[in-house]
Amino acid sequence: MRSVSLLSPAKLNLFLKVLNKRPDGFHNITTVFERIDLCDVIRLKLNTTGAIRIHCAHPHVPCGPRNLVYRAARMLREDFKVKDGVDIYLKKNIPVAAGLGGGSSNAATALKGLNRLWKLDLSLSRLLPYARRLGSDVSFFMYDCRWALGTGRGDSIKKLAISTKLWHVLVVPCLKLYSGEVYGGLGLREGRMKMLTKRSDNATIFIRRLRQADIAQIGYGLTNDLEDVVLRLSPGVGKLQQRLKSLNTQGVMVSGSGPCVFAIVGTWRQAEAVRAVLARRFRRTFVARTL
Repeated sequence: MRSVSLLSPAKLNLFLKVLNKRPDGFHNITTVFERIDLCDVIRLKLNTTGAIRIHCAHPHVPCGPRNLVYRAARMLREDFKVKDGVDIYLKKNIPVAAGLGGGSSNAATALKGLNRLWKLDLSLSRLLPYARRLGSDVSFFMYDCRWALGTGRGDSIKKLAISTKLWHVLVVPCLKLYSGEVYGGLGLREGRMKMLTKRSDNATIFIRRLRQADIAQIGYGLTNDLEDVVLRLSPGVGKLQQRLKSLNTQGVMVSGSGPCVFAIVGTWRQAEAVRAVLARRFRRTFVARTL
């Protein structure tokens, strides 16, 4: 095998509760991940120079050591004494720094692809430590699942056997939000617990609603402890949410640390109708479904 091509999907967080700040500076969370069919494409091709080369036309994607894909390749090559290099071609369809996990997904997809390309034959349990070193969301994308419960930093993953598929409209406004700034806006001190959501906002209850496929109840149960900080930092996101709510959607929320705002709708036809309205003002507007 000289090359391999893989899809690299995005994610949404339909439930995200922040518990406390950890000694390592991260936060303990409970989150429900959904994999969606908005995907980047990654092609990995062996080269004999020993070099790791990233090729990407997106102006905001670094092609050197700051890229998580590059770091994933470098870690595996160094630890397993791989002599071959690799050219990695990355076609970006997932908006960058939007709360959709594009960079984390790319890193996980690279780990899986390089495991095949370099014939390392590593199990999932041996690849997961690399995923955790690369970032909190990377572990989720290592699992082949539509739905998962994330705990710890979000890197301890439990696959959820849920058959429900949802239709979404995603809108990514043209603004920059950094996850560190958003989490910092919570004002949590190390080790101290803080109730940020109602006691009824429980992941177990939300997962039950997902299994029942009751779209109205799923929309009602959407939870994101980071949302208030996002709206405080970027009031325009709140106006976008209100616009989405006015278009007969079943639930609207910020994904992760934003700025992507997503809505749940009942059908593809409804999703396309909402997207068409919002696309007149917002260039980055997508229809997506659970993958």
